[in-house]
Amino acid sequence: MSSTFFGAIADDFTGATDLAAMLSRAGVAVTLRIGVPEGPTEATAFEVIALKIRTVPPEDAVAEARAALRWLRAQGAERIFWKYCSTFDSTPRGNIGPVADALMSDLGLDRAIHCPAFPENGRRVFMGHLYVGELPLHESPMKDHPLTPMRDSSLERLLAPQVARETGLIAFPTVRAGAAAVRAALDDLRGHVVVDAVEGDDLAVIAEAVQGADLVCGGSAIAQPLPALWRDAGAGLAAPADLPEAGGGQIVLSGSCSAMTRAQVGAYIDAGASGYRLDPMELAKGGLAAARTWLAAQPVDAPKIIFATAEPKTVAAAQEALGVARAGTLVEDALAQLARDAREMGVGRIVVAGGETSGAVTRALEVESLRIGPEIAPGVPWCFTNDDTALALKSGNFGSERFFAEAFEMLETGAAAAE
Repeated sequence: MSSTFFGAIADDFTGATDLAAMLSRAGVAVTLRIGVPEGPTEATAFEVIALKIRTVPPEDAVAEARAALRWLRAQGAERIFWKYCSTFDSTPRGNIGPVADALMSDLGLDRAIHCPAFPENGRRVFMGHLYVGELPLHESPMKDHPLTPMRDSSLERLLAPQVARETGLIAFPTVRAGAAAVRAALDDLRGHVVVDAVEGDDLAVIAEAVQGADLVCGGSAIAQPLPALWRDAGAGLAAPADLPEAGGGQIVLSGSCSAMTRAQVGAYIDAGASGYRLDPMELAKGGLAAARTWLAAQPVDAPKIIFATAEPKTVAAAQEALGVARAGTLVEDALAQLARDAREMGVGRIVVAGGETSGAVTRALEVESLRIGPEIAPGVPWCFTNDDTALALKSGNFGSERFFAEAFEMLETGAAAAE
């Protein structure tokens, strides 16, 4: 059995593919596991475990994360990464803080850094406050997220009620002073330490400072510089293997209601894709028969999209009528069944928008692991299952307005180049 050097635990499926993309971009072979494997298996040097724990009760999130940590350590993982969203998606109770606390305890650590910044996608941390584009987090579209509405931009204030340990900050001037300054600041701090990062060069400085840390917490971007640093330090890290050609047929399944996904759905339909909107209220009354009938009538190769994506007011009305949990479950279960139907029709190229939806779809398709392919947009790669189905699992706010079309165009271009 091979030995794992780096092991990551991600709180949702799109976050896991985002991290795997960053690592693959750095030129290392990455395996993405859907859930914790049941026992020892052939492991790669970089293992990412995708969990679905962002909004579950904190005690459940901690239990699953600890199980993932045990498996990774059993494979020999020397470095552990706790991956959460670059917009710090969390409820008032967690689960970012409780999981970080638990991992610190299990690893015997008294300090961990938190760096959710992803400047390439407009996520920046300055003086401990998280910005999405030009807006503070609490003024961004994340304030209306149906499951994790973010109403504060101070990462220390968000973390404090979630954790048992103290919080601290390494601010922008220290980061700009270089890796030695960051290391010196870390020596004086304990608990959960937020680190500012405004540009990619800041991430490189932070990565150099923490390359020997047993635990790093944050978004995917801070992980990208690490493989090169570890190679320079003498670690032998394998390059990615060649990837298969994707099967035919295509579909987009969208459960995300983020502002960008709403724009992407509109752009895709405006460009000629056939669309079917899932309404939680109608699902509660009449079930899924109409959607399944619509899908069965669509040509396999034609552009098509099934979406529950809607404006915040529409989402709020459904949640008020059905309850937040039931409204979400109805949509996830529906998209999971439709993913199975599409696969049985012969669809081999599937784009999924939304972290919760991605978790439901991958489980419905009984995906256990994924090989990481080329990036469609920063943090969103094509992935390939063991039967060579191509999956793109997109976080809600990632990608341009033409993301869906661009994703399929990339596969068509690759297929044409191979002929």
